[in-house]
Amino acid sequence: MTGRHIRSVEDVLTLLDGMFEAPGWDDFYADRDRPVPFFADKPDENLVSYLDRGLVEPGRALDLGCGHGRNAAHLAAAGFTVDAVDLSPAAIEWARERTTDVRFLCGDVFTLDLGEYDLVYDSGCFHHLPPHRRISYLSLLDRCLNLGGHLGLACFAAGEMGSETPDEDLYRQSGLDGGLAYTPESLRWIFAELTEVELRRMADEPLDSPRYGVPFLWTALFRRP
Repeated sequence: MTGRHIRSVEDVLTLLDGMFEAPGWDDFYADRDRPVPFFADKPDENLVSYLDRGLVEPGRALDLGCGHGRNAAHLAAAGFTVDAVDLSPAAIEWARERTTDVRFLCGDVFTLDLGEYDLVYDSGCFHHLPPHRRISYLSLLDRCLNLGGHLGLACFAAGEMGSETPDEDLYRQSGLDGGLAYTPESLRWIFAELTEVELRRMADEPLDSPRYGVPFLWTALFRRP
C-alpha cells in the first residue's frame, strides 16, 4: 500500500495486519533446546492416521507454517512431493538440515508463487492468523487445493488452549493472546465450502511415542468436492 490511500482488498488486509504485533517466530526457532514437545522429530498423530487409513493418498503436498519440518519430512517419506513454507528463516534453516527431500520456502504463504496440491496440511498456522487473514487463507485454498484434494488442520481447541476473544475485540486490543481457539462449529462454518471427512481431538500421545499428540488441539480433515 502506498502512503495512506487504500485501493484494494489487499490494501485493507495489509492495513489490518499492522494492528497486530508480529510474532517472534525467528527467536522461537533459534533456540533449538527449548523444551517444547513439537520440537521433537515426529509427525502429528492425526497426519499419520490419515495416511495409515488411506484417507489421503500420496501426491503433491503443501505444509503451511512448517516450522522445523517434522510433518513435511514425514509426508516426503510417505511418497509425497512436498513444498513447505514458514515465515521464520531459523525454522527453514533447521528444516533444511532435517531433510533434502522437501522444497522448503521462507516467506509469506499468501504472497509466494505456489502450485496446486492434493493435500494442504496445517499444524498450528491457522490459529495464529488474525481474523481478517481467514479471507486470504480461503483464497489460498481456492487457488492451490486441487478438486478432490484435502485440507488437514490442527488448531487450538476452545476451552483448552488459546484465546476465545470475539473477533471484533481482538482489533480493539490489537493482539491475538498467543493464538485463537476454535470450536468444531466455527471450523465447520469457516470451511463450509469443503466436505468434512473427520473432526476430532488430537490423541494424547506419550512422550516416548513416535507420533506427536496433545489433546488441546482439534484435528480436522476436509475434502474439496
